Amino acid sequence: MAEAVRHDKTARQLRLLSDALDSGRLGPVRRLVNTLAPAEIGNLLESLPPDKRMVVWGLVDPEDDGEVLVHVGDEVRESLIADMDQDELVAAASDLDIDDLADLVEDLPDAVIDELLRSMDRDNRERLEQVLSYPEDTAGRLMNPDVVTVRADTTVDVVLRFLRLRGELPEHTDHLYVVNRRHQLIGWVSLQDLVTREPGTQINQLIDDELESLHVDASAEEVARQFSDNDWVSAPVVDDGNVLLGRITVDDVVDVIREQAEHQALGAAGLDEDEDLFSPIRRAVRGRVVWLGINLLTAFLAAGVIGQFDATIEQIVALAVLMPIVAGIGGNAAVQVLTLMVRGIALGQVGASNASILLWKELRVALINGLLIGGLVGVVALVWFGSWALSLVIAAALVINFCSAALAGVLLPLLLKRMHVDPAVAGTVVVTAVTDVIGFFSFLGLATVILLQ
Repeated sequence: MAEAVRHDKTARQLRLLSDALDSGRLGPVRRLVNTLAPAEIGNLLESLPPDKRMVVWGLVDPEDDGEVLVHVGDEVRESLIADMDQDELVAAASDLDIDDLADLVEDLPDAVIDELLRSMDRDNRERLEQVLSYPEDTAGRLMNPDVVTVRADTTVDVVLRFLRLRGELPEHTDHLYVVNRRHQLIGWVSLQDLVTREPGTQINQLIDDELESLHVDASAEEVARQFSDNDWVSAPVVDDGNVLLGRITVDDVVDVIREQAEHQALGAAGLDEDEDLFSPIRRAVRGRVVWLGINLLTAFLAAGVIGQFDATIEQIVALAVLMPIVAGIGGNAAVQVLTLMVRGIALGQVGASNASILLWKELRVALINGLLIGGLVGVVALVWFGSWALSLVIAAALVINFCSAALAGVLLPLLLKRMHVDPAVAGTVVVTAVTDVIGFFSFLGLATVILLQ
């Protein structure tokens, strides 16, 4: 429901913005744009064709430029950066937190990066270099090194004075981390405890030492899963020696979850989630033609199977009418299982320990569905063509193809994952190829054996 409301809001904003642009009145456009959050502006920019996009981009408050750049896809970001001069880029990047800056800095021109690093103080420059030293899609890359730490041997009033002198807390700060002299994490103290306890209370009396931390090398998927399971607002990131390196906040995790959802949805169609909706034709063709070519190869493979039974099809024309049913329903069944598997793998719910149990369950589901759907199609075929034998052939072929769909849907994602190939991207092409080939072979093979005897 919330997602639908957000989409309706975006559509309404886009309509108002387009009407204002078409009228040539930039004042209403500027007022509308600057009432939006940076993420909303980024969403609108991605929804506009390039000419209108650049007009709106020029009307965005410069203070929001950096945040907007963080919230758009790579292709759109590239076009926006190309429209900015060096001073504008340095100013936009300077306003960002370290974790957001790490997402943006590698897309900036070298001259801008050099100028930006020179403009940063030593502490922030070292923090940025630290974050950039970790691989993408890991906790180290997601974390913000700006954390507030306290010592266990201090008191509440000392910590509160320290916070007042600091003057500002990082966003989404719900607790402070307690560390020892070697900066190793001991536990945490909630802000609620700090403001409700007596000033002389020792911090070591308030420590929650059951705090779970994230290892710096943990994957982004693992980070998102931990936040979801524990309802965290923020979480500390540590290294092998339990040294506190930074923290990850829920706003960054929401971005990870959204990117994962987009990746699975678009990857299943062979599309890049960072592709610009209005990208140049040449780039769009280049990004899609590879998977279309793979689909073409699998189509030729299925056609080759059909070609082996051309004599059978010539004698029984009804087979040509019913073939698409066998392949189509089998492909849908495979995609259903594949979708469950990809989701399970992404959430860490599927692995070698439970794969056999899951496979046995899906085979039984496939057998029951195959008998139900196959029986129904068999009755239709009997009424349509008046042949009991043909009815039996298509019913049996559907049962076989449903079972092959279950096998492919469960085993292929696990195999692709082991081969370090993303099952969300490659899985649909592979499993539908399997069900097409097995569906045609079983249907036409059974027809040849049973109907032409």
